[in-house]
Amino acid sequence: MLPAVLCCLLWSFQTSEGQFPRACVSSEKLIEKECCPPWRGDGSPCGQLSGRGSCQDVVLSNATHGPQFPFTGVDDRESWPSVFYNRTCQCFGNFMGFNCGKCKYGFWGPTCTERRLLVRRNIFDLSVPEKNKFIAYINLAKRTTNPDYVIPIGTYGQMNNGSTPMFKDISIYDLFVWMHYYVSMDTLLGGSEIWRDVDFAHEAPGFLPWHRLFLLMWEKDIQDLTGDENFTIPFWDWRDAENCDICTDELMGGRNPENPNLLSPASFFSSWQIICSRLEEYNSHQALCNGTAEGPLLRNPGNHDKGRTARLPSSADVEFCLSLTQYESGPMDKTANLSFRNTLEGFASPLTGIANASQSSMHNALHIYMNGTMSQVPGSANDPIFLLHHAFVDSIFEQWLRRYRPLQEVYPATNAPIGHNRESYMVPFIPLYRNGDFFISSRDLGYDYSYLQDSDPDFFQDYIMPFLEQARRIWPWLIGAAVVGSVLTAMLGGLIGLLCRRRKRKQPSEEQQPLLMEKEDYHSVLYQSHL
Repeated sequence: MLPAVLCCLLWSFQTSEGQFPRACVSSEKLIEKECCPPWRGDGSPCGQLSGRGSCQDVVLSNATHGPQFPFTGVDDRESWPSVFYNRTCQCFGNFMGFNCGKCKYGFWGPTCTERRLLVRRNIFDLSVPEKNKFIAYINLAKRTTNPDYVIPIGTYGQMNNGSTPMFKDISIYDLFVWMHYYVSMDTLLGGSEIWRDVDFAHEAPGFLPWHRLFLLMWEKDIQDLTGDENFTIPFWDWRDAENCDICTDELMGGRNPENPNLLSPASFFSSWQIICSRLEEYNSHQALCNGTAEGPLLRNPGNHDKGRTARLPSSADVEFCLSLTQYESGPMDKTANLSFRNTLEGFASPLTGIANASQSSMHNALHIYMNGTMSQVPGSANDPIFLLHHAFVDSIFEQWLRRYRPLQEVYPATNAPIGHNRESYMVPFIPLYRNGDFFISSRDLGYDYSYLQDSDPDFFQDYIMPFLEQARRIWPWLIGAAVVGSVLTAMLGGLIGLLCRRRKRKQPSEEQQPLLMEKEDYHSVLYQSHL
């Protein structure tokens, strides 16, 4: 069944979102530091002739970052994307994309004016054909060369500041694996020196917005690849799970009976080759991952270090996370206490909210539990379980956003670890997105979660509570207005009564009034009755 679905899809795919656009990796573009490709609709850069966008200077935030990264000018990811480009497409209205050829998330149609809400569902709620389609889509993405993006296989310095481009083709799926590696790799300082305490997508405030965008881009690429505009990433609700119940041959791959570290030969994923998993090798050569296959996907769920991760997260753990009112706190890194982000990421205890370097819980617990490719941060996206896991993590983030309705100002504007300030552009995405852009409800981005619709932090929490809170803040004014209104009403009523009594005295008696009305009086009464 699955091979048939794959064959039907192989012939048609469209565009994708990712890192370095093919149109921007020539020596000319790298030396000019400009990435403003033409939109196919009118042939003009950024679709300017059609009013979709224009080529503009990249405006970087000048907010200071935290002390965790004590260097300047040593890493291509600093002040992204300025090492490579200082002019990119800035899209207008609801248009988006490296050439403004797409719609912002949540908008559809040829002019990006239609709104639509897609729903991500529990993978166990999918029908058998839907599950098969999901697996077929993933395999198709793994085997299809990305039509619009390539990966760099050398640093900007190794490219002689752009005069010697070093880029390589990669599949649609593996582009996302490479991006996850690149955003979390160590800084190469030259010689044999590296700096490990750096990560542009983890251990800091940007963890949740970065992965939210990552999933949206992946989802959109699958929609474009397959033509299935209704496709959404399913999630795995791992609360209170006793084992990896999605690790079956019908879903994400069962255990190989002859080698527990490998997947069952009956699984489609057993033939997958992983990339970007040898971080120490790259560091020793001061090199980037070049996308070369490095062996089969490894996974041995449950046979992990139980001293670090005793169990999978519980419903109570999730509820405790959601009870934390602060999104971020203190140094805003993996040592932060009583931080919703740090507790959900798994560096703080889901029992106390206090950071604990010896334990891995919540999000981190799932990575450790899988005991294989997914357990090392840079290469973890090789395992397709990564998608289902992070979709559920994102749903918990969404619950927190709905519960507390934070303003964007709640997200730290300054002093977060490098790359994590609110106005910092997220590495390594082109087109450019800021961390703060995704600190908003998923509904504003065009998607929701089925279990959040069913129990929608509920209508009372979502709509009535904010109204009551606003009323509480202004109740003294409301009471004052009511008192003044009552006084004015009483005064007006007294005045009207007085006027009526005076008028009654002046009216003629019944026998003195005319039996017939004049014509003008009749029309006057008729007019008043219409009014």
